[in-house]
Amino acid sequence: MIGIAFSTAALIIVLSVFNGLEDLLRSLYSSFDPEIKIELKKGKSFEVTPEFVDNLRGIEGVGVVTEVIEDYVYVRYRDADMVVTMKGVSENFLDQHRLDNHLSDGRLVLSELGVNYAIIGRGVQYALSVSVSENLHPLQVFYIKNMKASMNPSELYTRKALEPGGVFSIEKNYDENYIFVPLQFAEDLLNYGAKRTSLEIQTMANADLKSVQRKITDVVGENFTVLTNEEQHKDLYRLLKLEKLFTFVALTLLILVASINIFFSLMMLALDKKKDISILFAMGGNTNLIRNIFLNEGTLIAFVGASVGLLLGGGICWLQDTFGLIGMGMENAIVSSYPVKIKMIDFLLTSVVIVSITVLVSFYPARLAGRSYSIQSL
Repeated sequence: MIGIAFSTAALIIVLSVFNGLEDLLRSLYSSFDPEIKIELKKGKSFEVTPEFVDNLRGIEGVGVVTEVIEDYVYVRYRDADMVVTMKGVSENFLDQHRLDNHLSDGRLVLSELGVNYAIIGRGVQYALSVSVSENLHPLQVFYIKNMKASMNPSELYTRKALEPGGVFSIEKNYDENYIFVPLQFAEDLLNYGAKRTSLEIQTMANADLKSVQRKITDVVGENFTVLTNEEQHKDLYRLLKLEKLFTFVALTLLILVASINIFFSLMMLALDKKKDISILFAMGGNTNLIRNIFLNEGTLIAFVGASVGLLLGGGICWLQDTFGLIGMGMENAIVSSYPVKIKMIDFLLTSVVIVSITVLVSFYPARLAGRSYSIQSL
């Protein structure tokens, strides 16, 4: 029972941690990446007309359509410089409220009173020593437009400047590589005109995401890909699911090893209770009675061990979720303690697997005991 209980608890805890990690990743990606993203299947950018955007806005369930221009640029602040990914977004990007809970300094502003502002990642702020509280030094942005040799260096690149307005902090990869700027600023710097690299869509509350995705696909045509947030990171989610599956299989093998102890215990019990079983046969007991006694013994061990393990695993997960007993062990971790999420489906699957295994390993000793003593009585 103890072996089954601890194996069950370990399985519940590990599965809950995987659930917590998956939820954490979803929350991070949903903060930075859109619910639905429209990109060109082949090519980097595409023409976007007001009529095209209006058609998208007219789709039932579509809330906000944000135009995006994204590319690598070189930025300089005072004497520090680095290469970052610049994401030019239309003003309604702020209406999606994806960065509201991740602002670490300054304000979420893209343009105000004719002044352009940049919202930068915290890693970019640290690397460039950017201050958003004073506007004495602008953030200079350079874009290489011509790699051919020229006597005039100004023909090699374009340069524009704007003020650092706010700092966001989501995840290290985003914080150290991204800055948000007004769409018009990016359009002028890259000389994109009406071209866009993608369109980001936020759906209305209670809208069916898959239904909206299908309607958008019908409108934009076969030359575009329309991806949900999960599809944008499908490889990572698939990897996480595979890791969870293999962990489940590995711990199930551990439970199987613990169940083998039940097998040998029942075999030893059959030998130890030889006289008692003979008495039962002498009193009129049959093979089914003896078999059921041993099956009930194995089932009792399975149910008690599984019940205790489920309660123990669920209790530990609740304590971890409530009090954060075990920390991540890293100063710059996204969360201070390991995330966990309890799902009833994990409890159900674990219970079914454990009870099935233990009943199966109990069947042979029960069948053997009933057969041997019935032959002996004859």
